[in-house]
Amino acid sequence: MKLRIGQGIDVHRLEKGLPLFVGGIQIESEIGAVGHSDADVLLHAICDALLGAANLRDIGYHFSDTDPKFKGIDSKILLAEVFKLIQEKGYGVNNVDSTVILESPKLNPHIPAMQKEIASILHIDEDAISIKATTHEKVDSFGNSEAIKAYASCLLIK
Repeated sequence: MKLRIGQGIDVHRLEKGLPLFVGGIQIESEIGAVGHSDADVLLHAICDALLGAANLRDIGYHFSDTDPKFKGIDSKILLAEVFKLIQEKGYGVNNVDSTVILESPKLNPHIPAMQKEIASILHIDEDAISIKATTHEKVDSFGNSEAIKAYASCLLIK
């Protein structure tokens, strides 16, 4: 058995009037993330963790933010494409561990739905998807609800 560990990080600026997608679901909020795609910070971090573990570069390499075909794309589609890429190299996902930093709205009530979405795309049990949510204690751009950040790590198995 061959194991590979990957890590990913993503950040998006927040603005009023935009939808907020985190972990494959839309969260009711007055602010949303700015991005070329739907700006799902958690799915982007997971994509980068998976790609990194498989030595397949990063999300921007595969899905350029200058390519009009990815404008507004659902990040669940991007995650599914990344999953295909790692499968082509003979890997499967053992587990994902992640943390989202967002001052408001609170994400904890939405974590089970996020786990279900991500597990479905990666063909693993929901129990293999760990999502933690934290604030930045009103410090800096994250604490002032100006940005959202996600960290993800994964273990791939061959």
